[in-house]
Formats: sequence, C-alpha cells, structure tokens
Amino acid sequence: MAGEPGPGRNDDQRLADSLRAGDVIALTEVYDTYAPFLYDYCHGLLRDRVEAAGALRNVIISAREHVDRLTEPDRLRGWFYAIARKECMRRRDSPNRHVGQEAPEADDALTPEQLARREERRLLAHSALAALNGRQREAIDLSVRHELDEVDVCGVFGIPLEETLALVQKAREDLAAALRAALIAQNHWKNCPSVAALTESWPLTPQTSTSLVRHVASCPVCEVQETPPLPPDRLLSVLPIAAIPADLRLDVLTAATAEDRAGNRRAIAAWTEPFDEYGWPLPYQPTAPRARDRGPRRRGPLLGAVAVGVGIVVMCVGAWSWLHDGSGGTNASASGPAVPGDSGSPGDSAVPEPSPSSPSPTVSSPSPSKSKSPSKSPSPTATASKTPATRAPSPTTRAPEPKPGRLSVEGCRMGNDESCTIRVTAVGGAVDWRVSGTSGELSASGGGHLSPGESASVTVSRTNVVCWGRKNGSVSVSPGGSARVSYC
Repeated sequence: MAGEPGPGRNDDQRLADSLRAGDVIALTEVYDTYAPFLYDYCHGLLRDRVEAAGALRNVIISAREHVDRLTEPDRLRGWFYAIARKECMRRRDSPNRHVGQEAPEADDALTPEQLARREERRLLAHSALAALNGRQREAIDLSVRHELDEVDVCGVFGIPLEETLALVQKAREDLAAALRAALIAQNHWKNCPSVAALTESWPLTPQTSTSLVRHVASCPVCEVQETPPLPPDRLLSVLPIAAIPADLRLDVLTAATAEDRAGNRRAIAAWTEPFDEYGWPLPYQPTAPRARDRGPRRRGPLLGAVAVGVGIVVMCVGAWSWLHDGSGGTNASASGPAVPGDSGSPGDSAVPEPSPSSPSPTVSSPSPSKSKSPSKSPSPTATASKTPATRAPSPTTRAPEPKPGRLSVEGCRMGNDESCTIRVTAVGGAVDWRVSGTSGELSASGGGHLSPGESASVTVSRTNVVCWGRKNGSVSVSPGGSARVSYC
C-alpha cells in the first residue's frame, strides 16, 4: 500500500525482464506488487473507484504492450506511475467520466483510541496540505508516500529534472511552513487572537491555510512558539489509502491475457503513445474539438460574413460608378446587363435576377460595363468597376505568417566515457535555441538558429573524475526542451 516501502530496483529489473519475455506468471506478480500503490494513486487523481479501476486495468495492459520501449528496466515502478498519470489525465478530460463513488478506505484494524489519534493527525495533515497547490501536493505524494525519487517524478510529470528538483524542494519547504503554522494554530491559538480567528473550524480551507502561513511568518507572537518536529513521511502516513477491490485482480489479468481481447489491448496501448527516447510516455495533451462538432456552430457566422462581404463589394461598385458618371446616374454602368447598342434608359436600370450561368453577383457585375463602351478610349466606368473587384479579395489572400517551430531533443548515454552528444531538431518551423542549464555533474553549452527540420549537436561532458555507480542528469534547451543524460 502507499506509504509502505515499495519494491527495490532489483525487483523492477527482474519483473521488467519477465514482462518482456511474455511471462504470464510474471504479470500476476506485477499486479500483486504494484497494483495497490497504483490504484491508490489513480483514485487520488480521479476520486472515483470505477474510474480508478478502469485506469489501473489500462495501465497494466499498456505496460505489458510497451515494456520493450523502456530503456532503463530498473525504473519500471516509476514508469508505471507515468503511464498511470497519463491515463488518469485522459479520463479526467472525458465528458463521459464516471463520478461520485469514492473507494472505501483500507482497513488497518486499529483500536478506537488509535483511530481517534489518527483522525486528529489527519486534520493536521489536511490543513497543512491545503496551503500547497495541486502540483506540489502530487509531487509530495509521489516522493513521500509512494517513495519515487526525483528522476522518477521527472518522468511522471514529463518535465526537466532541474524543474522537478525545484518543485519537490519548494513543496517540502512550503509543507514544513504550513505544518508549523497548523501546529501553532492547534496548540497555541490562545496566545494570538488572529490565529484564533482564522482557525475556528478544522480542517482548514486552502484560503485559510494560506492566510495562516502568511500570518505566522510575520507575527512576533507566533514566531517564538515552539512546535514538535514532525517529518513529512510521518505526517502523510495517516492519510486515507483507497482499498483496491478484491475482484479487480481477475478482471485485469483476464483483460491483459485473453486471446479474444487482443484488438482491445492494442487500442488501449495506443492511448499511452507517444513516448520519449527513453521509453517514458509523454504528458497527456487534450485533443482539439472534432471538426464535425465545430461545423454547425461556425457555419452561420461564416455565411453571414460572406453575405456582408458580397454586399460591400456591390455597394462599392455602384457608388464608384455613380461618382464618375457625368449624367448623374444614367450612365450605362449604373444599369443592369443590357444588349449591346441599347440606350440604357433609367427605367431599365433594375438589376435582373442572375441566370443559372452566373454563380454570384460579384462575377457578373463587371461584364456590362465592358460591353457598353461606345468609343475606343477606355471609359472611366470600366476602370472603376475593376477596382473593387481586385481589392475585395485581398484580406483573404494575405500570406499566412510562418508558424514558430518547437524543439525535439534527443538524450544520450555517456557510460564511462567523458562525453556524449545530444541532438536538437526544429520541428514545424524555425527555432532560435540555446542551452539554458544542466543538472547533475554535467556541463554543456551551445545555441543558434535552426531552419525547419534542421538539426544540431551539443556535446555534454561530465565534471566528475571518478564514477561511482550509474547516475542521471539532464540538459535544458530553450525553448521548452530537455534531454536526459545517463553517465557512469
């Protein structure tokens, strides 16, 4: 269960190798080892037992289908969490999402006295966590209760390693400050009227918890109060753990192995794609609305805009012709289509209905002015009638601005060498790029301009002299790229 020591790296490596070999018995061991942790994590994101069960089933299926992609089998456990998060984000975005049925809490067989103490500690934990934002709470949950290291959390969130390190560190600092403020409010509220006013009910709301942290940081009375040390792992160990359904095991294993469900497994596995160069799923991206859903809503405004444009063109043609007509509106260009040689009396100036061969007024309107010219010299009417026709389409024929590109960054493995090379590629447009930072014992630099599809290489060197065990770091490339580098 979450909050208890998880499987070691050796188990991850062994189970990953067994899954790659197609061992059905290994799949059963994978479920027994990881499923309780993953179900609790999925339930925390979805807050519904039906959705959490469906998410866990898809995670096991996707992991079995894609395990060959994972380049670091000893990180199988963190990789499972990355698949689980992407699946949960996809389900949260679904309009058909099931809601309203939270899972029961796992039974710990505690005495009434122990239950009372746990409930008191839970109020404290919930009040302290309320001061953190959603990303911080999830990072704390993954690193403390589920015991993932920063490299695993980096893969779960799909963000650069240095950003992950900063996120986890800031979350721990904010949690410590919020916990101290909650302890002061719980034990020393009588010493400060402001604290007493803020904490009339428990657990504290996010707004109240944030206000309490700000107050304690600036209050001289609260500053001198002593609070007992309470590590985050002890604090979060009292939080509820979602009980995994007993009958879910057979359902998941059947769905993952039955021969008649092979097509369904392929469809489920496709939802986890795409993957990065290390075989970790990229973060979930919401899909754009379907074209057929947009069509009926946009058709009315579009037809209206076309009608207005046509009306403006026709009015411009008529106005220009009238202004350049010396006879005050009896010029042939002011009349409708006529037979050549006709005098074009005012009574005949009404525009007739277009014939089937005339698809629109904007096509047929210039033709009469050309056929009515009585002299060899070009008439002002013919010139004027062309001007609106050539200007009107200009707003729609404007050349589109080039789209900015994005960076695709490929990491590298250094091993025991002193350097390796990462590759940056411009995708979808030109990109101005530069190396913005590194993490771990690595150094790198470079930058420049890439045309669409063009690539460049960056040499990454390690700064340590002697290797002790395998290590990981990253190289951040602006804008928005990060390459993972393993060395030693």
